[in-house]
Amino acid sequence: MTMEVEPEGKNVMCLLTDPEGTPLGNSVYLPQNTGPQHLQQIVNQLLNNEEKLPYAFYISDQELLESLGKYSEKNKISVEKVLKIVYQPQAIFRIRPVHRCSATIAGHNEAVLSVAFSPDGRQLASGSGDTTVRLWDLGTQTPLFTCTGHKNWVLCIAWSPDGKHLVSGSKAGELQCWDPQTGKPSGNPLIGHKKWITGISWEPVHLNSPCRRFVSASKDGDARIWDVTLRKSVICLSGHTLAVTCVKWGGDGVIYTGSQDCTIKVWETTQGKLIRELKGHGHWVNSLALSTEYVLRTGAFDHTCKQYSSPEEIKKVALERYNKMKGNAPERLVSGSDDFTMFLWEPFVSKHPKTRMTGHQQLVNHVYFSPDGQWIASASFDRSVKLWNGTTGKFVAAFRGHVGPVYQISWSADSRLLLSGSKDSTLKVWDIRTRKLKQDLPGHADEVYAVDWSPDGEKVVSGGKDRVLKLWMG
Repeated sequence: MTMEVEPEGKNVMCLLTDPEGTPLGNSVYLPQNTGPQHLQQIVNQLLNNEEKLPYAFYISDQELLESLGKYSEKNKISVEKVLKIVYQPQAIFRIRPVHRCSATIAGHNEAVLSVAFSPDGRQLASGSGDTTVRLWDLGTQTPLFTCTGHKNWVLCIAWSPDGKHLVSGSKAGELQCWDPQTGKPSGNPLIGHKKWITGISWEPVHLNSPCRRFVSASKDGDARIWDVTLRKSVICLSGHTLAVTCVKWGGDGVIYTGSQDCTIKVWETTQGKLIRELKGHGHWVNSLALSTEYVLRTGAFDHTCKQYSSPEEIKKVALERYNKMKGNAPERLVSGSDDFTMFLWEPFVSKHPKTRMTGHQQLVNHVYFSPDGQWIASASFDRSVKLWNGTTGKFVAAFRGHVGPVYQISWSADSRLLLSGSKDSTLKVWDIRTRKLKQDLPGHADEVYAVDWSPDGEKVVSGGKDRVLKLWMG
């Protein structure tokens, strides 16, 4: 790479690194007037990208939006020091922020406790205290099917990443698999858990296609792996001494369970053997998130809404998406707890946390990685949402504006916007670049328990105590 030679003192010594800290070549002198546009050209050139990709540049977690000279001047950077610039690939597509309620859909007779878009973003499911699961047609914004059979509140729902199944878990400890095309149950309820279901996670489709296995977590202290074809529990993961509160099936094929016994356990999935224990939290573990979660959830589907003809094709595309997202870095896990803290883990590298994340003043209710793995967001009963670096776990920003506990968060597919739903009856959309409130979405008559942003980026759904679903559009 040839650089224009400028008089002494007009250049800045820079080292470009990827988010993991791996340098891209050696440090180079760059002219002071170099800005993000020029840096993009340099990175694309050094990486030999045939298609030019968009990048954002960060210097100690702050995005560089001006020339290096101006930045150095403002931040009093000594010319002798090497400036470390992290380049981060950006989504090529952009999601429009949602700003209006396009439909308020009544139907449920009790609070809406969970909402989830299908992996291709075409269907929407909700679970409620009225014991039903409902499927909604997003084209007409009307109810499609009411799925009945549960005898108690439906606490959680999960779509298989190939979109072929929907599973719901109830307060009675029953699980039910549904056919989203008909709204009919696929077989009898799945019985095994003795207390209510706290979480459901499907085996990634890049490991097995079509989707057959999922794992459920329960207040009874066990997690169970189920096979929807065999219609039974095939492995019981027992070992926690208190309720299992959350579960994730990782891209490497292992299962992570978080519990009220303050531990996170890692299981292999052929026999259900315990591989390792992650200890450090001083109170209940409430929420787990994986750095690859977004691609695991959406499998082969992305914002282009392409449909696939065979399970083999879905598996192949899902594997390509997973490998591309993961890169050379290990899959990361973040845990949020009643002890007000979070831990960032690389479970395949070490049983010790990479870092402890402190700053919340109340319990951490929900944690979530951005789709590109660059950020971690956390929602807390302290009424704030916090943003952290997804690689290092370093605190980046606090989003304040909610006047009640924040229950749930969801990311836009391009990782540029974050959505939060709160006890204060509002949803809020936060802009990651400016670190400011982008949109305030009032309209619910009571607490908002559940939010989701559709994978195609077009729609947001929210549900809560007022029994209605609201759809929000750009």
